[in-house]
Amino acid sequence: MNLALGFSHPINYAIPDQIKSDRRGKHQADHRRPDKKVVGQVAAEIRGFYPPEPYKGKGVRYAGEHVQRKEGKTVQ
Repeated sequence: MNLALGFSHPINYAIPDQIKSDRRGKHQADHRRPDKKVVGQVAAEIRGFYPPEPYKGKGVRYAGEHVQRKEGKTVQ
């Protein structure tokens, strides 16, 4: 899987052979396998490359996840 996450280089992630991965769009991927532990581990590793951050809302998120946004610094 080739991930373009905003870094200066693409990230190549080798998906294990046990997992079936489908692309559901430009920004969505669907991972399946009977063992949910392996699927969760792969999803956590992919998310670890660029976790969601609360100030701009960018990052890799799970489906249906909402990231609570924080207010930035204000000038006094």
